Amino acid sequence: MFITFEGPDGSGKTTQARLLAEWLGEQGYEVVLTREPGGTDIGDQIRVVLHDPRNTAMDARTEILLYSASRAQHVAERIRPALAAGKIVISDRYADSTLAYQGYGRGLDLETLQRVTTFATGGLKPDLTLYLDVPPEAGLQRRQLGGVEWNRLDAETLEFHQRVRAGYLELARQGPERWVIIDAARSIEEGQAEIRVLVRERLGVGE
Repeated sequence: MFITFEGPDGSGKTTQARLLAEWLGEQGYEVVLTREPGGTDIGDQIRVVLHDPRNTAMDARTEILLYSASRAQHVAERIRPALAAGKIVISDRYADSTLAYQGYGRGLDLETLQRVTTFATGGLKPDLTLYLDVPPEAGLQRRQLGGVEWNRLDAETLEFHQRVRAGYLELARQGPERWVIIDAARSIEEGQAEIRVLVRERLGVGE
């Protein structure tokens, strides 16, 4: 099973993904917890370039190609082998981030992004995508107060982050069979409880 966490910056994806992975491990499942961009040595090197606040001159097309390069390595080296071995893969961001950020946020052609993404992933899609929704203002404030990595995309305008959120909500509307919207304005514990119920249902197990 392939589970992805998506959402605006500061929505709590990393925390919720880690908690879910720990809980599934306690239930006896073999779990691989990973992230994008990154997840591999090559991908982590690309991540540094993408997130460096000094790289303000980066063209939007360069950005999508770098994300896609990291993703191609991630899928080939980490995700597909784990799925083939029967493990549950949980990824903090995946291909939908490209559609939300570079498509709806940057305004790049969605059809072109879909083609590039399909090439990079070999068509691999998640079984379940958990979208943690929070207003951009609140999410960015959380990141500033939390002392976490403040990257190049965090520094974009509020309008950019609002377009990203609107894009995520549109993607969720278009794919209700895969997407579930989680209210990330609630406590971590409340969000995690809902996530565990959803994952239990997808795995076909009871309480």
